[in-house]
Amino acid sequence: MRAMLLAVLAALAGPTAADEAGTFDYYVLALSWSPNWCAAEGDARGAEQCGAGQGLGWTLHGLWPQYERGWPADCSTSARPPSRQRTAAEADIYGSAGLAWHQWRKHGTCSGLAPGDYYRLARLAYERIERPEILRQLDREVTLPASVIEDAFLEVNPALGADGLTVTCRGDRIQEVRICLTRDLEPRRCGSDVRSDCTLPDAGFAPVR
Repeated sequence: MRAMLLAVLAALAGPTAADEAGTFDYYVLALSWSPNWCAAEGDARGAEQCGAGQGLGWTLHGLWPQYERGWPADCSTSARPPSRQRTAAEADIYGSAGLAWHQWRKHGTCSGLAPGDYYRLARLAYERIERPEILRQLDREVTLPASVIEDAFLEVNPALGADGLTVTCRGDRIQEVRICLTRDLEPRRCGSDVRSDCTLPDAGFAPVR
Protein backbone atom coordinates (compact mmCIF):
# COMPACT_ATOMS: atom_id res chain seq x y z
CA MET A 1 0.00 0.00 0.00
CA ARG A 2 2.79 2.44 0.90
CA ALA A 3 4.57 1.72 -2.40
CA MET A 4 1.35 2.38 -4.33
CA LEU A 5 0.81 5.67 -2.49
CA LEU A 6 4.35 6.80 -3.29
CA ALA A 7 3.85 5.94 -6.94
CA VAL A 8 0.65 8.00 -7.08
CA LEU A 9 2.31 10.97 -5.38
CA ALA A 10 5.23 10.79 -7.79
CA ALA A 11 2.87 10.83 -10.76
CA LEU A 12 1.09 13.90 -9.38
CA ALA A 13 4.33 15.75 -8.69
CA GLY A 14 4.70 16.83 -12.32
CA PRO A 15 7.60 16.58 -14.79
CA THR A 16 10.89 15.08 -13.68
CA ALA A 17 14.37 15.75 -15.00
CA ALA A 18 13.71 13.09 -17.65
CA ASP A 19 10.99 15.32 -19.12
CA GLU A 20 13.34 18.19 -19.90
CA ALA A 21 13.30 19.50 -23.45
CA GLY A 22 15.79 17.67 -25.63
CA THR A 23 16.03 14.63 -23.35
CA PHE A 24 14.68 11.67 -25.31
CA ASP A 25 15.89 8.62 -27.24
CA TYR A 26 14.23 8.60 -30.67
CA TYR A 27 11.32 9.91 -32.74
CA VAL A 28 8.02 8.42 -33.82
CA LEU A 29 6.74 9.79 -37.12
CA ALA A 30 2.95 9.43 -37.08
CA LEU A 31 1.10 9.52 -40.42
CA SER A 32 -2.69 9.75 -40.39
CA TRP A 33 -4.90 8.62 -43.29
CA SER A 34 -6.92 11.81 -43.72
CA PRO A 35 -10.06 10.30 -45.38
CA ASN A 36 -10.53 7.94 -42.43
CA TRP A 37 -9.99 10.72 -39.88
CA CYS A 38 -12.54 12.81 -41.73
CA ALA A 39 -15.10 10.00 -41.70
CA ALA A 40 -14.50 9.36 -37.98
CA GLU A 41 -14.55 12.95 -36.71
CA GLY A 42 -13.38 15.59 -39.18
CA ASP A 43 -16.65 15.76 -41.12
CA ALA A 44 -18.60 16.38 -37.93
CA ARG A 45 -16.24 19.24 -37.10
CA GLY A 46 -16.51 20.75 -40.56
CA ALA A 47 -12.74 20.43 -40.92
CA GLU A 48 -11.38 22.20 -44.00
CA GLN A 49 -9.10 19.29 -44.88
CA CYS A 50 -12.15 17.08 -45.35
CA GLY A 51 -13.69 19.06 -48.19
CA ALA A 52 -14.13 17.49 -51.61
CA GLY A 53 -11.12 18.02 -53.85
CA GLN A 54 -8.61 18.50 -51.03
CA GLY A 55 -6.72 15.42 -52.20
CA LEU A 56 -5.17 14.62 -48.83
CA GLY A 57 -3.96 11.10 -48.13
CA TRP A 58 -1.29 10.48 -45.49
CA THR A 59 -0.99 13.67 -43.47
CA LEU A 60 1.53 14.31 -40.73
CA HIS A 61 -0.01 13.77 -37.32
CA GLY A 62 3.31 14.56 -35.70
CA LEU A 63 6.99 13.91 -35.05
CA TRP A 64 7.07 12.75 -31.44
CA PRO A 65 10.11 12.57 -29.14
CA GLN A 66 10.09 9.15 -27.50
CA TYR A 67 11.85 7.38 -24.65
CA GLU A 68 12.78 3.73 -25.01
CA ARG A 69 9.60 3.30 -23.02
CA GLY A 70 7.12 6.12 -22.71
CA TRP A 71 7.39 9.67 -24.00
CA PRO A 72 7.70 13.27 -22.80
CA ALA A 73 4.98 15.83 -23.44
CA ASP A 74 4.31 19.54 -22.84
CA CYS A 75 7.90 20.25 -21.85
CA SER A 76 9.07 23.60 -20.51
CA THR A 77 11.06 25.53 -23.10
CA SER A 78 12.48 29.02 -23.49
CA ALA A 79 11.67 28.99 -27.22
CA ARG A 80 9.03 31.46 -28.32
CA PRO A 81 5.81 29.87 -29.61
CA PRO A 82 5.37 29.74 -33.40
CA SER A 83 3.42 32.52 -35.04
CA ARG A 84 0.11 31.97 -36.83
CA GLN A 85 1.92 32.55 -40.10
CA ARG A 86 4.43 29.83 -39.25
CA THR A 87 1.82 27.24 -38.33
CA ALA A 88 -0.25 28.13 -41.41
CA ALA A 89 2.80 27.31 -43.54
CA GLU A 90 2.66 23.73 -42.21
CA ALA A 91 -1.00 23.11 -43.01
CA ASP A 92 -0.16 21.43 -46.33
CA ILE A 93 1.31 18.40 -44.54
CA TYR A 94 -0.51 18.52 -41.19
CA GLY A 95 -3.92 19.16 -42.70
CA SER A 96 -4.48 22.28 -40.61
CA ALA A 97 -2.58 25.07 -38.89
CA GLY A 98 -4.35 24.14 -35.67
CA LEU A 99 -2.83 20.66 -35.63
CA ALA A 100 0.61 22.09 -36.43
CA TRP A 101 0.27 24.37 -33.38
CA HIS A 102 -0.95 21.56 -31.15
CA GLN A 103 1.94 19.31 -32.19
CA TRP A 104 4.47 22.00 -31.34
CA ARG A 105 2.91 22.61 -27.92
CA LYS A 106 2.63 18.96 -26.93
CA HIS A 107 5.61 17.34 -28.68
CA GLY A 108 7.79 19.98 -30.31
CA THR A 109 8.51 21.63 -26.98
CA CYS A 110 10.19 18.37 -25.91
CA SER A 111 12.51 18.25 -28.93
CA GLY A 112 14.89 20.91 -27.62
CA LEU A 113 14.46 22.78 -30.91
CA ALA A 114 13.01 26.16 -31.77
CA PRO A 115 9.65 25.96 -33.57
CA GLY A 116 11.08 26.67 -37.01
CA ASP A 117 13.75 24.01 -36.63
CA TYR A 118 11.25 21.50 -35.29
CA TYR A 119 8.87 22.06 -38.21
CA ARG A 120 11.72 21.78 -40.70
CA LEU A 121 12.84 18.50 -39.14
CA ALA A 122 9.28 17.15 -39.12
CA ARG A 123 8.85 18.06 -42.79
CA LEU A 124 12.15 16.40 -43.66
CA ALA A 125 11.10 13.22 -41.86
CA TYR A 126 7.73 13.29 -43.64
CA GLU A 127 9.35 13.75 -47.04
CA ARG A 128 11.91 10.98 -46.48
CA ILE A 129 9.16 8.37 -46.13
CA GLU A 130 7.67 7.19 -49.41
CA ARG A 131 3.90 6.98 -49.15
CA PRO A 132 2.46 4.17 -51.30
CA GLU A 133 0.89 5.73 -54.37
CA ILE A 134 -1.31 2.69 -54.95
CA LEU A 135 -3.37 3.60 -51.88
CA ARG A 136 -4.27 6.93 -53.46
CA GLN A 137 -5.66 5.17 -56.52
CA LEU A 138 -8.60 3.56 -54.72
CA ASP A 139 -11.90 4.91 -56.02
CA ARG A 140 -14.16 3.47 -53.32
CA GLU A 141 -14.01 2.48 -49.68
CA VAL A 142 -12.60 -1.00 -49.12
CA THR A 143 -11.94 -3.31 -46.21
CA LEU A 144 -8.58 -5.00 -45.92
CA PRO A 145 -6.23 -6.51 -43.35
CA ALA A 146 -4.22 -3.84 -41.57
CA SER A 147 -1.11 -5.85 -42.49
CA VAL A 148 -1.66 -4.86 -46.14
CA ILE A 149 -0.94 -1.23 -45.24
CA GLU A 150 2.26 -2.25 -43.45
CA ASP A 151 3.38 -4.36 -46.41
CA ALA A 152 2.70 -1.46 -48.80
CA PHE A 153 4.95 0.86 -46.79
CA LEU A 154 7.70 -1.74 -46.48
CA GLU A 155 7.65 -2.36 -50.23
CA VAL A 156 8.28 1.28 -51.16
CA ASN A 157 10.62 1.96 -48.21
CA PRO A 158 13.20 -0.86 -48.34
CA ALA A 159 15.27 0.73 -45.56
CA LEU A 160 12.42 0.19 -43.09
CA GLY A 161 12.09 -3.04 -41.14
CA ALA A 162 8.88 -4.67 -39.96
CA ASP A 163 9.93 -3.95 -36.36
CA GLY A 164 10.35 -0.27 -37.20
CA LEU A 165 6.75 0.63 -37.96
CA THR A 166 3.28 -0.17 -36.73
CA VAL A 167 -0.22 0.31 -38.14
CA THR A 168 -2.94 1.40 -35.73
CA CYS A 169 -6.72 1.28 -36.03
CA ARG A 170 -9.46 3.30 -34.44
CA GLY A 171 -12.77 1.52 -34.24
CA ASP A 172 -13.08 -0.48 -37.42
CA ARG A 173 -10.85 1.76 -39.58
CA ILE A 174 -7.15 2.17 -40.32
CA GLN A 175 -5.97 5.15 -38.29
CA GLU A 176 -2.21 5.70 -38.57
CA VAL A 177 1.15 4.39 -39.63
CA ARG A 178 3.81 5.10 -36.99
CA ILE A 179 7.45 4.87 -38.02
CA CYS A 180 10.37 4.87 -35.60
CA LEU A 181 13.41 6.99 -36.43
CA THR A 182 16.65 7.89 -34.73
CA ARG A 183 17.32 11.48 -33.77
CA ASP A 184 19.12 11.69 -37.13
CA LEU A 185 15.94 10.41 -38.84
CA GLU A 186 17.35 6.99 -39.70
CA PRO A 187 15.05 3.95 -39.41
CA ARG A 188 15.30 2.02 -36.17
CA ARG A 189 13.43 -0.60 -34.14
CA CYS A 190 10.39 0.66 -32.23
CA GLY A 191 10.18 0.37 -28.47
CA SER A 192 7.85 -2.29 -27.10
CA ASP A 193 5.21 0.27 -26.13
CA VAL A 194 5.00 1.57 -29.71
CA ARG A 195 4.70 -1.82 -31.38
CA SER A 196 0.94 -2.33 -31.19
CA ASP A 197 -0.14 -3.45 -34.65
CA CYS A 198 -3.82 -3.45 -35.51
CA THR A 199 -4.87 -7.06 -36.15
CA LEU A 200 -8.22 -6.38 -37.84
CA PRO A 201 -8.69 -8.60 -40.91
CA ASP A 202 -11.22 -6.20 -42.43
CA ALA A 203 -10.30 -2.63 -41.49
CA GLY A 204 -12.03 0.18 -43.36
CA PHE A 205 -10.00 2.32 -45.73
CA ALA A 206 -11.67 5.28 -47.45
CA PRO A 207 -10.52 6.79 -50.77
CA VAL A 208 -8.86 10.18 -51.16
CA ARG A 209 -11.41 12.95 -51.58
